[in-house]
Amino acid sequence: MSRRQVAAERSARSGVRNGARGERPSKRGAVQARRGSSARKRSAAPARPLLMAMKRAMRKLALRDCSQRCVYCASPLDTHNATLDHVMPLARGGAHDPENIVAACGPCNRLKGDLLPQEFFARFPWAGQNFIHYARSVHRALKRVARRAVSLACANGEAAEMRRGRDGRERLAA
Repeated sequence: MSRRQVAAERSARSGVRNGARGERPSKRGAVQARRGSSARKRSAAPARPLLMAMKRAMRKLALRDCSQRCVYCASPLDTHNATLDHVMPLARGGAHDPENIVAACGPCNRLKGDLLPQEFFARFPWAGQNFIHYARSVHRALKRVARRAVSLACANGEAAEMRRGRDGRERLAA
C-alpha cells in the first residue's frame, strides 16, 4: 500500500477532507472551518442596524400612543429616557407585538420587572389608574385587568393609596 493510500484511508476514518491532491487541508480551509463560512457573516452583518431602527420606530410609536407619558407614573417622556415595557412580560408568555408594548420610564419599568399585570396593579393601584388613562393602544383585556385591580383597591378602602404616587407625595385626584 502506498503512502498516499494510507493517508486517504486515515482521513476517511477520521472524517477529515483532503485537499485536491490528497494532502492535508490548507491552513486557510482550517481557519474558515473554525470561524464559520464567510457568506454567513456577510448576510448577518446588516441585521443589527435594522434591528436598532425597528426598535427606535417601535419606541416612537409607543410614545405617540401613550401621549409622551409613562403609562405607570404619568411622568413626561422623550425618546432618550423612554423604555419599552411588555405589559404581559415575555418571560411569562407575553408576545412582542404593539398591543403588548407601552412606553415607561426606567424606574417604573424596573419596578414592574416581570410581574404579571394583575400582580403589579394589585400592589400599585396608582399605576393601574394611570395605565387606564394613558395606555391607548394596548389590548382591551389588559385594560380590563387594570380596571379590576383599581376597583378592588377602592373597595378595600385604599383611596388614600390611590392618590399617593410612587414617590409617596399626595396627588390631586384627576
